[in-house]
Amino acid sequence: MGASLEAKCALVVGRLSGVRGLVVALSGGVDSSVLLLLALRALGRDRVLAATGRSPSLARSEMEDAAGVAMRLGARHLFVDTGELGNPEYRANTGQRCFHCRDELFRALRDVARREGLAAIAYGAIADDLEDDRPGMRAAASHGVLAPLIDAGLTKDEVREVAATAGIAVSDKPAGACLSSRIPVGTEVTPERLRQVEDAEAGLRSLGLRRLRVRHHGDVARLELDAEGERLLADPDFRSKAALAVRRAGFRFATLDLEGYRRAGLATPLLSLGPTGSGPNRDTGQ
Repeated sequence: MGASLEAKCALVVGRLSGVRGLVVALSGGVDSSVLLLLALRALGRDRVLAATGRSPSLARSEMEDAAGVAMRLGARHLFVDTGELGNPEYRANTGQRCFHCRDELFRALRDVARREGLAAIAYGAIADDLEDDRPGMRAAASHGVLAPLIDAGLTKDEVREVAATAGIAVSDKPAGACLSSRIPVGTEVTPERLRQVEDAEAGLRSLGLRRLRVRHHGDVARLELDAEGERLLADPDFRSKAALAVRRAGFRFATLDLEGYRRAGLATPLLSLGPTGSGPNRDTGQ
C-alpha cells in the first residue's frame, strides 16, 4: 500500500483505539470486513465483537461470507436476529425502507453492546457512499453509530486494496445490497418475494455469473448483468440454463435489462404503464 493509504488506515486505528469496546456491524462485504480488520488492530480481539443481522432480507451467502471473514480475522462473531419484516413501514417499501432496516439493526446492536459491555457501534460506510441518497446513514447518525472509514476518507478502491493486502477473501467481491432492494418501491416486501430473488440469484451464480441483480416484477425477473454476464447469456445453451434457474425460483419469465448492471444507488427509475396509460413505479436502484 502507498503512504497515503497507510496514513488513512492509521487514522482509523488511532480514532478507534480510544473506544472502550466496539461492536462492528459486519455485513459480509468488503467495507465492513476492512473496518473489522482495523478495529482489531486498534482494540484487540477481546474488545471487539463482530455482529451480523440475520433476517430474510440478507442472503444466506452473505451470512456465510460474514462468518468466514470473522473466522479468518480471528474475531468474535455472532448473528443477531432482526425483525424489520414485522414493521409495516418497512414492508410498505417506500423510499425510506433502508432507514427502517438500519434503524432496526442498530437498535438490536445497541442491545448487544450493552449486554457485552462495549461502548460503541461502528459500520462500514465509506466516502463513496456520500455520493448517494442513503436513508440508512441517517438511521446510523440517529443512533450515534461510528463511521470511521468515512472519517478517514477511504474509498471503495482503497478499501479493496487494504482487503487484498490483508488476504481477506471478499476483497474483490462485487458491491452488494439487501434482497429487499430488488423489489420496486411501492411493492410490498414479503418473505416469499425475498426468497424468489435469493434463489434466482443463487441459481445464476452457480452457472458462473458474478455481477448481477435479479429485480422482482411479479411473474417477471429483470436481470441486470455486467458485460461478461451478457456475453455468457448470448450462448443458447447457457441462456436456457439461466432461464431454468429463474423459473425454478418461482418466476414465470426472465428478461434482460439492456442497461446492464448498475451498482447500488445508480439504477434509473422504472416506469410502468398502468390501465390509465401511465404511472411511475420507481425502482429502488440498490
